[in-house]
Amino acid sequence: MRQPTVGTPPTYSLDDGEVPWVLGTQLTEQCGPLARAPEGSRVLLVEAHDFARRMPYHHHKLTLVFAAMRQFRDRLREDGYDVTYLQAESFGDAFEDFFAANPETTLVTMRSPSDGSPERFEELVAAAGGDLRVVENELFVSTREAFDEWAGNDDQFRHEDFYRWMRRESGVLMDDGDPVGGEWNYDDQNREYPPDSWEAPPVPTPDHDDLTRETADWVAESFDTWGDQEGFVWPVTRRQACEHLNHFVEHRLPEFGPYQDAMRTDDWAMAHALLGSSVNIGLLHPLEVIEAVEDAYHRREDVDLPSAEGCIRQLLGWREFMRHVYRHAMPELATANQLEATHSLPDFYWTGETEMNCLAETVGEVREHGYSHHIQRLMILANFATLWGVEPAELNEWFHATYVDAYHWVTTPNVVEMGQYGHGVFASKPYVSSANYVDDMSDYCEGCVYDPDSDTGADACPFNALYWDFLDRNEEPLRSNHRMGLMYGHVDSKRDAGSMADLREQVTQMREAAKDGDL
Repeated sequence: MRQPTVGTPPTYSLDDGEVPWVLGTQLTEQCGPLARAPEGSRVLLVEAHDFARRMPYHHHKLTLVFAAMRQFRDRLREDGYDVTYLQAESFGDAFEDFFAANPETTLVTMRSPSDGSPERFEELVAAAGGDLRVVENELFVSTREAFDEWAGNDDQFRHEDFYRWMRRESGVLMDDGDPVGGEWNYDDQNREYPPDSWEAPPVPTPDHDDLTRETADWVAESFDTWGDQEGFVWPVTRRQACEHLNHFVEHRLPEFGPYQDAMRTDDWAMAHALLGSSVNIGLLHPLEVIEAVEDAYHRREDVDLPSAEGCIRQLLGWREFMRHVYRHAMPELATANQLEATHSLPDFYWTGETEMNCLAETVGEVREHGYSHHIQRLMILANFATLWGVEPAELNEWFHATYVDAYHWVTTPNVVEMGQYGHGVFASKPYVSSANYVDDMSDYCEGCVYDPDSDTGADACPFNALYWDFLDRNEEPLRSNHRMGLMYGHVDSKRDAGSMADLREQVTQMREAAKDGDL
């Protein structure tokens, strides 16, 4: 059985009359009620369709969730489980049908990390005349209680402190109480740009069966989706997810570390793991990914420490941190907007139709694959939206809809806080930049109609004027931030030189161009 290793994992058993209810993001036999149920026992899965109508989700995301649920259903039946698989418009409708046929049954399910879900499920089950027992979610490395004890009464958190605590408590990449290699992280060695001769390792492509293909067609017919239907490469079974993990460790991990922050045209995957979608629906436990990467580092000379640590930091550190920050800061985090941004998301986030090559390329990759890597998310998509002044909740909704690995507990802290500095629960400054960062870490500026070295004029990159305008209009909340002092020194210099007025006018013209679809 897989359980959290930081903190005390739950201990419980299932009584007669208790039936495991497996959520569509918990498709595992490794932990939870299903791991404790006798062989051949009854199991409930509910395929509710109303959530898929709430926003224009990416076609690949809905295909992933529904196909994975149906594949899991069939595998459980092959293993002898008595599976009740209900397809309904809503969870409420499904519960009414289930408890009408099983009035003496108590459902047992792991807690969903999305805010309010356990309480809402309890209400729906009670309304249907049934009983529900919610147990702790074991699909993480740390428990809620362990984090709460570590955090104490703090209402602001720092990832680096948390990550070091997780390393010590888990023993991952540790040597007699010290970090392996002597450093806690090697982020400064994860920022190289590959030479022109570098070829990214091949992307694994599962051999999807008729059930998955039929589900993809059904999704296209049944829902108002966004993005391409073709090119679906995401695992929908446990076996496929394990093959993806093995492929990453064998072929992609050695190349992952140095280039993980780099962005290249027509190279959507680089050497990234592409495992987030599998981990977030339970096909892989984060611990088995961490263990596989750590084992590869210890066994193989071609896997260096910056590659292994950089990958482990994303799972042991960042993913766990996001989960805990989310539950501590909700529900306020969902609507947080401390910089009082009020602009709407530009249409080209949906259409990809913009002359800005970096945005056109990144949105195009999301449209095609339901994916872009973390630096594209932070320093292209969120960076531009923050500089533009997009209301954080609107950008969060876009990310939630368009990415295959996105769920409310995932996107909300990443987008609202890290991406747009909306709350202050952990971000110590806005993560914004001018065109310099994009030019340094990508090839997007090559051949773009906009000049990354110009602030004003018809060919000036919009990132530049927007950057200075952002600092100018948010001076009151940001100037006192000790991490922003150098930038405000530059703002003062531009004001003294009389160029700030030109930058403001440049931004005004860009906003008018965007209204006409000409940016």
